[in-house]
Formats: sequence, C-alpha cells, structure tokens
Amino acid sequence: ELEVADMPLGTMATDCEIRVDFEKLRRDRLAKMQQQLIEDKLGALLSFDPDTIRYITSTRLNDWTNNKLARSCLLPAGQPPILFEVGSAIETKKRLSPWVKDRIYPFVGSMRGTFPEPVVYENARKFAGMIASHLREAGVEKEPLGVDLAEITFLRALEAEGIRVVDGQQTILKAEAIKTPEEIALIETSIAINEAAFWEVIQFAKPGVRENEINGLMRNVMYSLGAEEIQNINVITGERSHPHPHDHSDRILQIGDLIFIDVVNVFLGYKTCYYQTFVTGRPSQRQLDVHKQVYEWLAKATELIRPGVSTADVARVWPTAQELGLADEGEAFALELGHGVGITHWAKPVISRMFSFEHPEEIKEGMVMALETYGGIGNDGVRIEEMLVVTADGYRMLTKFPSEKLISCPCVGSLLP
Repeated sequence: ELEVADMPLGTMATDCEIRVDFEKLRRDRLAKMQQQLIEDKLGALLSFDPDTIRYITSTRLNDWTNNKLARSCLLPAGQPPILFEVGSAIETKKRLSPWVKDRIYPFVGSMRGTFPEPVVYENARKFAGMIASHLREAGVEKEPLGVDLAEITFLRALEAEGIRVVDGQQTILKAEAIKTPEEIALIETSIAINEAAFWEVIQFAKPGVRENEINGLMRNVMYSLGAEEIQNINVITGERSHPHPHDHSDRILQIGDLIFIDVVNVFLGYKTCYYQTFVTGRPSQRQLDVHKQVYEWLAKATELIRPGVSTADVARVWPTAQELGLADEGEAFALELGHGVGITHWAKPVISRMFSFEHPEEIKEGMVMALETYGGIGNDGVRIEEMLVVTADGYRMLTKFPSEKLISCPCVGSLLP
C-alpha cells in the first residue's frame, strides 16, 4: 500500500498510477461515522449539512444548495445511509452514484421557509413522518436521533412524532477528526492548488493593483486547476491590515503595503485554510519585525505538535489578549488560533486561549490542523498560517509556501536558490 506522503498529487484518477482510491474513501468515511454512532449511543443521525451529507453518502449538488437546507441524509446505526435529494436530481444520482440508488427519495422541505407558509408546516409534518417511518423500519425509533442543522418547524414536527432529538454535531465532528490517507491526499491537492495561486500573486501584485483584482486572479488560477468551490479569499492590504478586517475590498495597492491573503479552497470536498503575507516592494524594518514575531509565535506552536499534546499546551505559547492590546480573549478570538481542517473548513480540535486552558483536548495522530498567528503595529498587520498532519512521532507539514521570510512583490524567480 502506497504511503500517503508518496502518493502523487493529481486532479484526476488514472489507470497508470496509484492515486486516491475513491471506493476506499467512501467505505472508510461511512465506517467511521457508523462507529461514532455506536460509541455515542445514537439510534440514527440526520444531517442537513452539505459537507456531512457528502461525507456519509459521497454525493453532492453544486454550491447553490449549500444554504438552502434542501437536502439531507439519514444514517441508521448499522445500516446504509438514506439520501433525501432535490427531486429533479434523483435520476442522475441513481445513474452516477449507484451506491445510493436503492435508498434515495425526494427531499420534502421548504427551501428555508420560502414556500407558502401552509406548505412549510405541512411539508415539515410530512418529512418528519417519513423519518419516523424509516426509524421504525430500522428498529431504532426509541433511540436518540442526532441532528446537526434543521429548521425549527421540522424539529417541532419530529418531536410531535415522538422522536427524541439530540445534538448530532459532536458525533459528526468526532467521526471526521482523524483523517484517512485518501483524505490527506485530497487535502494536499487542495493546498497545491491554493499555493499555485499564491505564486501568481507574488508576480502580479504591484502599485495600482486592487485587492479585488488579486481576488479575481487567484480564483481564475484555482478554478482552472480544478477547484470545485472557493469559499473564501480575503485580500487585505496596507492600512486595512491592522486591525484585522476579515474581508477584501477595492483598495489600490501602494508601494510598501503589506498584503495578507486568506484562502478556503475546496477540492473534491476537502478544504484549505491558508494565510500568507507579502509586501509590495521593499519592506520597512517595522514590517520585518512584525513578520518575525508572528512567525515565531507560529513556529513555537508548530514545534509542540505531536500525539498526546493538549490544546492547552499549544495555546500557552501564544500572547494574551492584553499583550495584543485587546481587552479580553473574546476580542482576541481567531487572531492566534488552531483548528482542524478536512471536509469541513473547521474541524476538531480548536485551539484558543479563550477556552483551551479550561477545556483542553488531546491532539491525535491523523488529525489535519491549521495553525494561524497574527500581529500588528500601527497600520501594519501580518497573518501567517500553515497546515500539517499529526504523525506518530510529531507532524508532517502539508503547506509548502515559504513563510519564514517576508516575500516582496512582484517577485519572479527570487524564491529559487
């Protein structure tokens, strides 16, 4: 069996090299979710989250369904999943996703309440009745039903059916926390697509270019390489870089501006969370000092990563909110941060001084994590983030872009030895 670190990264399956074994990926993901159902003593899991539906059923529709609550899946303990699909997509799913063809039904909902109000309530009752029927057929109607996201009308309808609804989100996140070799390979491919766009940025960014032009350039590069979806590109420059605004604008780059960029790319469902910082032209000494400090905070945290270390151990090496000039850890949340990444943008474990000391979680082999740090002075802010996978004796860095030095833009060839 090919080690994941040696698995060639490519955006296609081939007949002549070992790439991602998608049949194994489907089988392993479902098995992990089933095992977690048993451990958490749930009779079934009902999901409306597009990422979880994909994880369990290996099916998807395009981005337009992501915030509609228009699809769901039911996973009874010990049995295959049932997919409730947008009706007009069912025949295609039966042909192209044959592993669900015998357990697929039209979804009965209201597209976030947009249907006529009487239909909203009637469909909620109808769909709850369908779920109750499937639970009885599976023999788990008396057991707790874990649910992640749902409309209030539907939750009330489930309760009216006598179904005991409990939180299913923790079960889902625990099942997804440890990645299989195939998942890691897909994450690495997603990262490679992300880094190709960063490379183009350092050749393109110059005075007169706007933040939204950089955003558009990156999206063009990433989609052309096979990105399935780009959930976020924040391009933040100059005086917008401190304090951190978490967005992008039409600001025009000027000589000496810092640029930091955050990307959530999606390749076959698997996400990146990846910040890098550059500078337009020659950096000032203050900018170099801020960058060095932010990189040192990141490096100290990264060096700690190995199985058995707690999230509290990592959070401890990061500055307090007061050291960052803020009132409390609530205001500082997401500036110095760690979190899992996978088929969800945020996965377990999450590392933050806001709660990791009181509620530490164990870092385990097979987790894929993003560590990100931030600092600023005056109008200069720096944000750096790396992604890694936890190995038996430490970690393997998945991101490759050189972040230890502040790279000047435009920069053609100067990264080479």
